[in-house]
Amino acid sequence: MFKVLKNLNKSWVSVVIIILLLILQATADLNLPDYTSKIVNVGIQQGGIESAAPEVIRKSTMDDVLLFSEDDEDILENYTLISQDNLEQKEYEKYVEDYPALEDEELYILDSLNEEEIDSLSSKMAKPLMIVQTLTTGETAEQLKQSMLSEMPVALRNQYQDSSALDIITTMLEIQSDDSNEILEEITNQMNTMTDSVIEQAAITAVKAEYQAVGINTDDYQSNYIWWTGLQMLGVAFVSMAAAVCIMFLSSRVAAKLGETLRDKIFKKVLGFSTSEFKQFSTASLITRSTNDIQQIQMLITMLFRVVVYAPIIGIGGFFKVLATSDNSMAWIIGVAVGSIILIVGLLFGIAMPKFKKLQDLIDKLNLVSREILTGLPVIRAFHTEKREEKRFEDANKNLMKTYMFVNKAMNLMMPVLMLVMNSISLLTIWVGGHNVDAGIMQVGDIMAFLQYTMQIVIAFLMISIISIMLPRASVSAKRINEVLETENMIKDPVEPKHLDSNKKGYVEFKNVSFRYPDADEDMLTDISFTAEPGKTTAIIGSTGSGKSTLVNLIPRFYDVTGGELLVDDVNVKDVTQKELRNVIGFVPQKGILFSGTIESNIKYSNENMSDEQMKLAAEIAQATEFIEQKPDKYDSEIAQGGSNVSGGQKQRLSIARAVAKDPEIFVFDDSFSALDYKTDAKLREALKEKTENKTVIIVAQRINTILNADQIIVLDDGKIAGKGTHEELMKNCEVYRQIALSQLSKEELE
Repeated sequence: MFKVLKNLNKSWVSVVIIILLLILQATADLNLPDYTSKIVNVGIQQGGIESAAPEVIRKSTMDDVLLFSEDDEDILENYTLISQDNLEQKEYEKYVEDYPALEDEELYILDSLNEEEIDSLSSKMAKPLMIVQTLTTGETAEQLKQSMLSEMPVALRNQYQDSSALDIITTMLEIQSDDSNEILEEITNQMNTMTDSVIEQAAITAVKAEYQAVGINTDDYQSNYIWWTGLQMLGVAFVSMAAAVCIMFLSSRVAAKLGETLRDKIFKKVLGFSTSEFKQFSTASLITRSTNDIQQIQMLITMLFRVVVYAPIIGIGGFFKVLATSDNSMAWIIGVAVGSIILIVGLLFGIAMPKFKKLQDLIDKLNLVSREILTGLPVIRAFHTEKREEKRFEDANKNLMKTYMFVNKAMNLMMPVLMLVMNSISLLTIWVGGHNVDAGIMQVGDIMAFLQYTMQIVIAFLMISIISIMLPRASVSAKRINEVLETENMIKDPVEPKHLDSNKKGYVEFKNVSFRYPDADEDMLTDISFTAEPGKTTAIIGSTGSGKSTLVNLIPRFYDVTGGELLVDDVNVKDVTQKELRNVIGFVPQKGILFSGTIESNIKYSNENMSDEQMKLAAEIAQATEFIEQKPDKYDSEIAQGGSNVSGGQKQRLSIARAVAKDPEIFVFDDSFSALDYKTDAKLREALKEKTENKTVIIVAQRINTILNADQIIVLDDGKIAGKGTHEELMKNCEVYRQIALSQLSKEELE
């Protein structure tokens, strides 16, 4: 897999941008639950008041707070006392407009502090504010007042009848009464049993009451906070959405680029394959590897970045956020959720994993069967074996379908089970969180934030689970792709190539050449020696399987000789580049191959810029003008894939015309006249003789009358040269040739 991913280096800029955008998106997503918590806790429950450190407080209230605080100096150094005496008139009027209470008494205004300083000040003022609030309003204040009044003499009781519990305790503190100390000690003990959250909530209630007393419109204050926080939340959500869109766009682009690179590399690699490498991979398998296997890699890449970068940030970041939000009291729920997901995915993964390895092989099998049936359709119809081939295709199709069904069932089962886990975790979170809220440990907004973080963590692990399912199949595909890319080409260009000798143009010399197919036990050709010269025709004949086609396939290096030397233009073919070697050879294969396009594009295949005169001359020599001129569009007539819309003889003539149009030094015809009638064969050879007057012509033939006038005939028998010479010479001294000749023509015809 890593070898395949190395091909991402062409898209490294996009990859870096994707990673940065994923970090940005993950950071934005991790901050969204915080805003939810703020809107619920601060905006709704606390009226928009964020801390127990009031922005403005009356001097009388501050005096009461300081009465119960041990940090008087630390608190006061963060506030500035303002009054009409120390303000300019315009400034005073502005403050009065904001805080009407300034007309009646002095106010303390909070200085500009950072978040850390505000948190410290809030912790110092929370308890004193709560005490002031407790002693001023509510049932607790009234009960304390009545309790203190009942213990006072009648004269004092009447005096403090209209005072608050706070006023009574303040007076007692001023006279250093023991009763006041006992009451304060009791209140302090009660507060020590409360959580910081409960204390802060009570202190914020006191701050809200103070704001109202100062003249601030707390409803507007609350609305402004909710609107501002909501807009911030929308901004963060928009950033997350924009990053996600860009990530998907770039990921798809990177995946598509990787697919293009891999297909290009595979295609170029396959173009360099010799026949031996082609036998190692079936055509159907190479097509599957270039399409379906690369598609699996593309699908993986599209998801991979989100899992490798995004999921860990969300998972780890969400866990730490949970610890900060829930004060560790509910962190165990995360462990339950993650453990359940890992267990479920592990079980399904163990069941489905073996089947993933079979899928690609089964696709290969289906493609192979389909290709064989479609290619061999005429034979199937001729032998009336349609039912047998239908059964063969059905078996391959059903095997693939059953494997797909098994894998899909396992994967489809995973989603409902994981959704059940997610919903169960949600219920557990709400149930435990409800008890914590009731106990004063948490706030409602904290539960909502915890729930969001939990879902983010679960979804992160879910994404990892999905990629872990895609990964095995993609790994199999990557391995299959690497098998092609890492296949060592048997036929290579030399490191320091030589050039063909221009003084020896057209010379083809076999020096004690032997050849053995890879993994074969015996040589196919043994001790082959002969020379084909320019201006002469060398014919090769022999019984079926004697090695005729194998012999001529050595000339353009479709195979490499395994013994001896093969020289072209007096240079060993292994010492020149394949391009230079094949540029001087016009090869017509045994099976005529045409490409989809037109007759013109097929004849001009070696050179698109070839003149029309040269094309028509080649067609005339190949005896192809007869049927070309009869077509409505003539040379612009369409040729179907593989030349399926022309006859075998027409296909051979166009293949010959293509080689003639190239005008090479050496012509190699591998039994290329077999589909021609005798009349056309004779005309073609006569026209070809004029065209190839100074060229080397090597013909592989089955028919004796095709090679009767050859300058040199090589007779092959079981991979060895059984005879060499002209027709007349071989009839006298080569029994193998004589038998072949007499099997085709009578003695009179041969004479």
